Amino acid sequence: MESNAAYNNYRIAVPTEFEEVFSHFYFAENKSGDAITKTLLPSFQTIMVFSFGTAAFFQAEDAEIPVSKCLVIGPVKQAFSYVLPPGAEILVANFKDDAFFRFFGTASVAAYLHPDELSDANCFTALWMELNDKKSVDERVKHLLDFCRPYIRNRHPLTQQIIALTDSNISPVKEVADKEKLSERSVQMNLKKYLGYSSRELTRYTRFLKAIQLVQQIASTHDKVDWFEVIDACGYYDQSQLIHDFKYYLDLSPSKYLKFQQSICSARG
Repeated sequence: MESNAAYNNYRIAVPTEFEEVFSHFYFAENKSGDAITKTLLPSFQTIMVFSFGTAAFFQAEDAEIPVSKCLVIGPVKQAFSYVLPPGAEILVANFKDDAFFRFFGTASVAAYLHPDELSDANCFTALWMELNDKKSVDERVKHLLDFCRPYIRNRHPLTQQIIALTDSNISPVKEVADKEKLSERSVQMNLKKYLGYSSRELTRYTRFLKAIQLVQQIASTHDKVDWFEVIDACGYYDQSQLIHDFKYYLDLSPSKYLKFQQSICSARG
């Protein structure tokens, strides 16, 4: 969390009823006279961004993409930058695991898509107008949750098993395939359908996330990071593989990540 007279941002916890749907909500506002740029770490979550006041925008390659009321992005597999001009506010809903599929019937979207393009009506434009009328962030979050409640479908049983095994040291695909007497390919296809990524992508990302967390932990208590300690602890073959992942996910070397980490945000719950 960062908070001062000019810039304020924080996470909002999710009620127990919605813990399977959202990891958290995120709010940020810029009351300064200058634009504020942040980089978002890949989270492998799909996010929905509501923009109020001055329009926020994303930086994609050489283009600037304004958030016209509401956009969805994801699953977020690589870092990207967003800009809050003076007077901008954003409220971000971070969908968890298969929740985006359970809401929209698809697990991934084209980059920077307005959610009305995934539905038969302009319901999210109407939702934005209702949220814009609310006086506080808490009221907006409550209204958003009330809006979502009727539309969340039940989770597919296979997905339930895969998610339960995600943080274990065994292959969730192989374990579920053996248990359910299915081919690994069939389970892989279900994972891709409901979560929007493959088990190989998830394994690689999980290793990288572990490395990021360890680097932050070491950097908070030591002047220098022992990169070989990170390589060994996170299961990398060598330094070049670690560097390759940093450049793939962040477009930064590990040393540059350390230098700029204060401007990098994590959407992961």
